[in-house]
Amino acid sequence: MPLEDTNGSLANGTTHSTPRPSLGPGIYVPTVAFFDPKSEDLDTSAIAAHALRLARAGITGLTTQGSNGEAVHLTSSERDTVTSTTRSALVSAGYTDMPVIVGCGGQSTREVIDLTRSAAQAGGSHVLVLPPSYYRASYPKKALLRHFRDVADASPLPVLIYNYPGAVAGIDLTSDDILELAIHPNIVGCKLTCGNTGKLCRIASTLANSKESPRPKGSDPFFTFGGSADFLLPTLVAGGAGVIAGLGNVVPRSTVRLYDLYSSGRVDEARRLQSTVARADWAVIEGGVVGTKAAMRMHFGYGGFARRPLRAAEKDEEIVEEQRWGGKLAECVGVENTLYDVRR
Repeated sequence: MPLEDTNGSLANGTTHSTPRPSLGPGIYVPTVAFFDPKSEDLDTSAIAAHALRLARAGITGLTTQGSNGEAVHLTSSERDTVTSTTRSALVSAGYTDMPVIVGCGGQSTREVIDLTRSAAQAGGSHVLVLPPSYYRASYPKKALLRHFRDVADASPLPVLIYNYPGAVAGIDLTSDDILELAIHPNIVGCKLTCGNTGKLCRIASTLANSKESPRPKGSDPFFTFGGSADFLLPTLVAGGAGVIAGLGNVVPRSTVRLYDLYSSGRVDEARRLQSTVARADWAVIEGGVVGTKAAMRMHFGYGGFARRPLRAAEKDEEIVEEQRWGGKLAECVGVENTLYDVRR
């Protein structure tokens, strides 16, 4: 269900009174995409059901079109379908205030701006933007920073910066770069999959200090998120807002529980659970989309397969994947099964 754009109008020309969901601290999950195992068509029923499983577990918000969501395997219309299906499922179940951050990575500023507009029409509340990287050697730093500013100027949705060197030919924005971009009122956060907690601390602490913060007065808060669950506790200790973490596809309750333990001052318990979560997260980092889906199939009976060429070629290889990656997540899934949903 499309939400209001900045002018309060919808893609279909009607109006809607539902305000756009706001970001808040907590756990966000970059959702996997689901496909029919034979045709590889989108499985919208599974997309909707998975979104509701995560919402009931207490997840703060969802992200579509990320690395876990196989955005690079989708057509532009399929990308919109994933987002609109996710939003419609949430609204139908009463989760009208849940943010849906939409990945809008592209190689030209023009393309990314178009993606942000499509994200708004599909029901996204925010967008997550990677640096362009195809012509990496030819980009001066000022061109990359201008890219983010130009996107933020034109985007109908607030922008989060996605710093993930592994996905963009090693481009690694510094804390100074991100703080410079944070001056823009429509840039409202960042996801740091670089894993650099020092960088995260510098950004979060500077923006939390009213005297040092470069953000214009009256602008929305800036949220600094870690990019994986294996450093959720260090992220929180360093002043971060939470994480946007793929592990939540498999064990959402456990990641929410870790966040809640720290937030309630139960640091020793949080530290113990962080150890279990970190071991599990290393498995999904190693296994990527294939490992995440294999673990979901083994432990929860759904998940399907990645699109080719990521999908294993033979049935016996798929079974090996389930045993390998499902086995590595068994400890954390055991914890997951002792916990309960926090929403109904």
